[in-house]
Amino acid sequence: MTARPILTADAMRAAEGRLIDAGTSVEALMERAGAGVAEAAWRFAAAPATLIVCGPGNNGGDGYVAARYLRDKGVPVRVAATGEPRTDAARAARAAWAGPVEQIEEARPAPLLIDCLFGTGLRRPLEPALAARLGALADGAGLRIAVDLPSGVATDDGTILSAVPRFDLTLALGALKPAHLLQPSARRCGRLAVVDIGVRAESALTEIARPLLAAPGPDDHKYSRGYVCVVEGAMRGAALLAATAAQRAGAGYVRLTGEGAGGPMALVRDGRPLEEILEDRRIGAVVAGPGFGRDGEAKRRLDRVLRSGRPLVLDADALVLLADYGTAGLRRREDHPILTPHAGEFARLFGEGEGGKVERSRAAAAALGAVILFKGADSVIAHPDGRVAIAPAAPAWLASAGTGDVLAGIIGAMRARGLLAFEAACAGLWLHGEAARRAGPALIADDLALHLPAAIAACA
Repeated sequence: MTARPILTADAMRAAEGRLIDAGTSVEALMERAGAGVAEAAWRFAAAPATLIVCGPGNNGGDGYVAARYLRDKGVPVRVAATGEPRTDAARAARAAWAGPVEQIEEARPAPLLIDCLFGTGLRRPLEPALAARLGALADGAGLRIAVDLPSGVATDDGTILSAVPRFDLTLALGALKPAHLLQPSARRCGRLAVVDIGVRAESALTEIARPLLAAPGPDDHKYSRGYVCVVEGAMRGAALLAATAAQRAGAGYVRLTGEGAGGPMALVRDGRPLEEILEDRRIGAVVAGPGFGRDGEAKRRLDRVLRSGRPLVLDADALVLLADYGTAGLRRREDHPILTPHAGEFARLFGEGEGGKVERSRAAAAALGAVILFKGADSVIAHPDGRVAIAPAAPAWLASAGTGDVLAGIIGAMRARGLLAFEAACAGLWLHGEAARRAGPALIADDLALHLPAAIAACA
């Protein structure tokens, strides 16, 4: 898979520092940033009359440069500032801007607002008067663009430090930051685009991107395409959703245990004892937890699954049982079981912990030796080795019953086809979101499986 790096504030400063050490000046970086902002504004908004609000630091300097480039394109542009620039590069950018600079308190709104007040590294709230003024100017604009990050957002965990308007477009300078994808800040960012300023950095934190999935070849057969076993429990519909999703996600053979009925004719139902079923060494992934139940029989089923030695995808009730009875059966398995908790299940398993969602997910994965998919509006996947991936925003319509069961089945299919645990979780999560986008508003979980073939076709 290709994945864009995500840089924390410290990582971004280090990447820029390496450029500067190699001979690129701060002024040159600011020139690239401002030029990129102007070009993006021109393309995105056809650059109507524009107001750029500039803060005292280098983010404000980017705004002065953008104003100069927009003016050169013939755009009627005004600049308003909170005060005089405080860095050498920003002062130089201000000097190169030949137009007037208004006081932000006196500035009138414009059809396009570009926010260059504060970017990466903000640690404290905006002054209440300034936050209110930014909000008023945003309310008076038809389109709003944030440069690097909306002012008032914490870079590394997406916390809202002070009132933040909703922007139509956020231009990440050099690289994505965690706040672009983590909630609640992500919903303020609107569309995202990265402005290339020459930063080249690798990161253990990345965005989940469209996976590259090979189509079956002439030598493939149903078992080489992936054999998924879904374990049925008390609520049979949940396991059926997972099994159907695994089929539609490309698994060549899906076996659903238990005595239930219904589903595609190609779904193999098996009422034999679970231990006997799990002895089949061709099984590439076992999905357990959807509709499992939480009683003694469910606990016995889970114990059999944990003893099977097969690659695991554990969801829903299986996670509650692990929280109640312990995770000893999971720890330090070399195949890295995949756990898919939502916020409540995560807290029950791992406690509230410290830090943001990325830090908590990374700590949980390391502690358990498992791949953790911490679900939500900003789903995060963590590997025990420290790698973390954040998903792009998925449709809010996914907040409905059964969609998590579908996700477990998709991931099971990805794991069974031979992807490693982390990659399988990333691929499954991307396909889940893409199927939801294709299903459209008011979807129900059953709809997702129907749109999986088209989502997979987009990954060829």
